[in-house]
Amino acid sequence: MTVVLELQPALRSELKDPFGPVSTDTAAVLAESGEPLVTVGDIVTYHTLSAGSVPDVAFVDERTERAAVDEDVWAAIDPDAFDRVATVDNPAATLTAAVLETFADALASDERTLVQVDGEEDLAALPVIATVPDGASVLYGQPDEGVVHVTVDPDIRDRVRALLARMDGDTDRAFAALGIDAN
Repeated sequence: MTVVLELQPALRSELKDPFGPVSTDTAAVLAESGEPLVTVGDIVTYHTLSAGSVPDVAFVDERTERAAVDEDVWAAIDPDAFDRVATVDNPAATLTAAVLETFADALASDERTLVQVDGEEDLAALPVIATVPDGASVLYGQPDEGVVHVTVDPDIRDRVRALLARMDGDTDRAFAALGIDAN
């Protein structure tokens, strides 16, 4: 496992504010969602699937707020709802080469992909927002508040890319894995 980027403590505060509006109505969020649709987190993925929508890419780690998800939630995240399942290692507060490359591959594919993360998937929202096309929707959980709906546009993409560039590690390698021009 190769860690490519690591979130240093000084940047944590910049992730506290959501990158989009927060809602508790998953059906309403999905009604406004663009494509591709990417979910990051077990609870968000669970609610998306329960609302009858299968994300193009979903990141899960069997945890929520650092605790194991309820067995009923995990059981409802049916791998058979997806065309393929990938398993990757990704320690907390990091982005590994495996996460970055697996996402880039999933985004380039027409197959709906479930990415099961051994470790933590929270930061996966960043390379997703930095990579998906304008109008795409990225959904992730805001603890104790609801689901954040990011409708990707150039401004939010640039903001997230700048944040990724400030993380410790090899930004050039991360951007190359995602097919992002570093300039």
